[in-house]
Amino acid sequence: MTLFVSGLSHKTAPVDVREQLAVEEDKLREVLSDLQTAGPLEEVVILSTCNRVEVYGVGDVIAEARTLAFRQLCRYRGLEPAKIEPYLYTYEEDSAVRHAFRVASSLDSMVVGEPQIGGQVKDAFALAQASAAVGPMLHRLFTQAFAVAKKVRTETEIARHAVSISFAAVELAKKIFEGLQGKSVLLVGAGKMGTLAARHLVEQGAFPIYVVNRTWARAQDMARALSGTAVSFDELEAAMGSVDIVITSTGAREPLVRVDMVQRVMRDRRGRPLFFIDIAVPRDVEADVNRLDDVYCYDIDDLRQVVDANLRERLREAQRAESLVDREVAKFSARLRDAEVVPTIVSLRERLEAIRRSEVEKTLGRLGDSSPETREAIEALSAAIVNKILHAPITKLRESSRAGAGRSWTELVHELFGLGRKP
Repeated sequence: MTLFVSGLSHKTAPVDVREQLAVEEDKLREVLSDLQTAGPLEEVVILSTCNRVEVYGVGDVIAEARTLAFRQLCRYRGLEPAKIEPYLYTYEEDSAVRHAFRVASSLDSMVVGEPQIGGQVKDAFALAQASAAVGPMLHRLFTQAFAVAKKVRTETEIARHAVSISFAAVELAKKIFEGLQGKSVLLVGAGKMGTLAARHLVEQGAFPIYVVNRTWARAQDMARALSGTAVSFDELEAAMGSVDIVITSTGAREPLVRVDMVQRVMRDRRGRPLFFIDIAVPRDVEADVNRLDDVYCYDIDDLRQVVDANLRERLREAQRAESLVDREVAKFSARLRDAEVVPTIVSLRERLEAIRRSEVEKTLGRLGDSSPETREAIEALSAAIVNKILHAPITKLRESSRAGAGRSWTELVHELFGLGRKP
């Protein structure tokens, strides 16, 4: 049986291809069930996300198993298999193990270090388990993949540095305020990145949240979504005076937040800092606002510089993570190959032990009334001979399995010692 993974991802296929092949959970159950009854796949896990569709499997004939799996997936999506064939990749044995570890550790993600993929892999594994599609090999593979992913997170800082504009804004706010617990936020406008930044701030403990928008109904909707309070656009200046962080993301052609406005606001704050996150293009906050005392203003270019620096840092951490994965792949593969020869070692021991017992019984029968000491000496002598005979073939089996030649040596040992035949 051979372990393999086959699929397509953001690295090999454009989004219009990936979205056509993606399969929802209820359909995946049907696909897993069909694949189990079809024959070529002994074990199977299917991972389907917006950035990848992959089949992890165990089978005798990889090409046949791969073809069947993607034919079934295409059938459920109404696709011709030939349409996706150019985008597919396939890895076997150690390469498949490495790929599984890298995917679970977010090293193969579009954004290296993103946390979502770990949960998606766990969900795919759980679904396959619930569908009785997981056997011993895939269980070992995914259990170890989750352990490696945890190790990557704890032993490297691959996920520490923000690589989205919205989260970079949160990182800057945390540095300025030395924590965000209880810091109040004003969201001006309802742009996507501004709203995401507001959500991230809430997750970090910022509260309360106020929302200002030219359209009152839109302000109310956004406030409800953020568990905040809608504020009239006419009260923008007053609202700025009462908060710690202002996020602006409107579509205005001219700045909404002017220097004179912020000067008036700061007079009543008595040195309490005010942090502006201006994610709008054109900018919502006049550039000179940043010159005012106790005012910190970051625009989209400032945030992009933070993101670029963090991406470079993540890539450095990713190199450390890749080395960690390589070590874990080597250890896992060694254990896997040892496991392949264990049944042969057990059979060989049982075979020689059966012969030993048979010959000892014959010898003791011919000796008649032998003393306990004599019986013990014969048992010890015969056991020692068996152990010495076993040492060389068992050592060779283990060495050959680690060198990738375990199967041929297993067959040779079976032939030489007549394993599978009666003693």
